[in-house]
Amino acid sequence: MPRSRSKALILVPLVLTLVAADRVTKSIAEANLPRYIPREVWGEYLRWTLVYNPGAAFGLHLGPYSRWIFMVLTLGALVILWRLYRAADPADHWKVLAVSLVTAGALGNFIDRIVSPPGVVDFIDVGIGASRWPTFNVADMAVSTGAVLLAIVLWGEDREAARAAVASRTTAA
Repeated sequence: MPRSRSKALILVPLVLTLVAADRVTKSIAEANLPRYIPREVWGEYLRWTLVYNPGAAFGLHLGPYSRWIFMVLTLGALVILWRLYRAADPADHWKVLAVSLVTAGALGNFIDRIVSPPGVVDFIDVGIGASRWPTFNVADMAVSTGAVLLAIVLWGEDREAARAAVASRTTAA
């Protein structure tokens, strides 16, 4: 099997599965949950609470044009992710996995920005009492997990490059 195809065997199914799961769960939330009224799932720790986020992560809002600004920023991020994917070694499964997760999450929320005028559909509400994490969705989980994994992978690459540079200076001296 060609090496580039092995990357696609990670990216394509993962992105399609996560985008589908995100769309389905958001549709279920919108069809079954009243807006802004929490429904306990596991005590106060996990609740379903339907909210719409017209901005970005953690409620970042840039005024009346937030939707369009974040759509453009998402397209830019997708271009960067595509370049990271294309540059990734097919054997670097962790990097491909990280890029796939971030891509899936970005696409899921991008679709919401197109089809949901009130904003991105969020419904997963975790916390204790009044101390709550911002409400999120499946796409947000994919972006967050992928971003952390990508940071770890890139940090490891930087450390390896620094070690190689030190080693080459040492052998040259």
